[in-house]
Amino acid sequence: MLTQNLTMQRQFNDIPNGAVPGEPVKKDENSRRGNWGNQIEFVLTSVGYAVGLGNVWRFPYLCYRNGGGAFMLPYFIMLVFCGIPLFFLELSFGQFASQGCLGVWKISPMFKGVGYGMMVVSTYIGIYYNVVICIAFYYFFMSMTNLLPWTYCNNPWNTPDCSGVLGSSPRFNASLANATTSLVAAASEVVNRTKRTSPSEEYWKHYVLNISDDIGNFGEVRLPILGCLAVSWFVVFLCLIKGVKSSGKVVYFTATFPYLVLTILFIRGITLDGAINGIKFYLTPQWQKVLDAKVWGDAASQIFYSLGCAWGGLITMASYNKFHNNCFRDSIIISVTNCATSVYAGFVIFSILGFMAHNLNVPVSEVADHGPGLAFVAYPEALTLLPISPLWSLLFFFMLILLGLGTQFCLLETLVTAVVDEIGTDWIIRNKTVVTLSVAVVGFLLGVPLTTQVRLYVIIKMNYFKDVEMMLGFPPPLFFKVCWRFISPLIISFILIFTVIQYKPIKYNNYVYPGWSLAIGFSMALSSVVCIPIYALYKISRSPGATFRERLKFACMADPKWGPALQEHRTGRYAPMASEDTVEARPLKEKEELKDEEKERKDEISLTIQGSNGSTNTHNHPNPSA
Repeated sequence: MLTQNLTMQRQFNDIPNGAVPGEPVKKDENSRRGNWGNQIEFVLTSVGYAVGLGNVWRFPYLCYRNGGGAFMLPYFIMLVFCGIPLFFLELSFGQFASQGCLGVWKISPMFKGVGYGMMVVSTYIGIYYNVVICIAFYYFFMSMTNLLPWTYCNNPWNTPDCSGVLGSSPRFNASLANATTSLVAAASEVVNRTKRTSPSEEYWKHYVLNISDDIGNFGEVRLPILGCLAVSWFVVFLCLIKGVKSSGKVVYFTATFPYLVLTILFIRGITLDGAINGIKFYLTPQWQKVLDAKVWGDAASQIFYSLGCAWGGLITMASYNKFHNNCFRDSIIISVTNCATSVYAGFVIFSILGFMAHNLNVPVSEVADHGPGLAFVAYPEALTLLPISPLWSLLFFFMLILLGLGTQFCLLETLVTAVVDEIGTDWIIRNKTVVTLSVAVVGFLLGVPLTTQVRLYVIIKMNYFKDVEMMLGFPPPLFFKVCWRFISPLIISFILIFTVIQYKPIKYNNYVYPGWSLAIGFSMALSSVVCIPIYALYKISRSPGATFRERLKFACMADPKWGPALQEHRTGRYAPMASEDTVEARPLKEKEELKDEEKERKDEISLTIQGSNGSTNTHNHPNPSA
């Protein structure tokens, strides 16, 4: 009776507040590490991570360069066969283990170098990405004026080649008819010139960047840009000060407001003269280009670039999910939302570019640009043609800032989570804010060289199926199994081979990069890749075994700690070995399943020991069933 009372008391104490005694209670909170406040926060954060600056300036450019509407075909094929399967794989990976991009490799410790490679990639991207955000901040602050500074050519930084659509001086008191006449005259003057540079282009090159004549000439630090960089990093730190608990609240605004701005700009854009020509140029398919391998390579690279696969961010964000969250559904929603946003942004961009081409009396292809040039040259010039142009400029650059911050949050959290999970002490978990601040400060300092006059040169195993079924409650669809095993690896190999074959020396306008700068670039690119073989060799050398093959086998086997983070989720083959009394007390079906699983584990351990000639024992043997 006393034992019964104690048992009942313990059970009563285990019931959370508000729970009904006698009903099953689902404890799914990782109190030590933390979880998202709710699932909407995770979805919005992942959308903010995937939807970034590339959706606005890279996708529209690739569309018009690769056949317009015809580019959509390879783009969506790559999304279905490569983007979504890998997106789902990374989400499920992080969610199952509740670990960042380093901790998840307990499933096969030899490949932990992949996690270090992800950290290297996230570091590089985080440094330059925040520099782009800081330039958007700079343009945002410069838009707080009655007249945008890149409207006319009568500024100290302008050259004789500068020719603005609106003339050389403001005409605030001109009538609508006079303004229209001067606009047409200025456009005619532009067409008749053999060489034209716009006020926005000269503002970008000669004032904002004040770019040096060579990559080896750093010049001076641009203090306004440096100040904006500090503001950018400070904003990122404040939003991540409490990890996902704070960033999860911020994304309600940062992930949704850009869509409001895009819609406002879209409505305004399609009402402008010439907008329909820009949209036709954007959508008209050139089917002959579908046969060009380069188009498929661009489509595949854009999917990776846009979704953020292999950067570690998806694993990190999913690691804060609750164990039984339906990440399969989330992967579909987020991937489709991201790609739909790219298509939608294309309508916004090309409606404005069509209006710009109409006013300049030139083809759309001559005003469209890619990369930062689209965001900081072509679009700012188009904004000067709109009534109340400072207002539209504020909205546009505020949208760019929010798009950039959504991605930057996840890049920084990837690094912080990897460090905290790897060290794993109670002190570092309690003081995660200190780690966040340290990473932000280091990122700011490493970004300082990019605020100089040289900055633009620099900017330019299948048992896992059972784990996913255990987590989701249903097995992954056969389509994803095929993609994970065959199709996606083939596509990735195609991208790699194609990139090598099609490589051309990097140029910026007419400037050809010197050999030493290209060597540095290749070194940076390889620095993430070499982490994989270096760590693999290190792990093999530290593994037990008399031969290389034995060491390799042990290095690939799962760590005993691999599996769900919470003890309540470690069921089935992840459950501790049960005693005979415990087994006998269980229902017959569950008892038989448990015994079968234990027998399978023991058989695998025996086979491994026999294969290694008795060089190890079961006490220090990693979990072979994961």
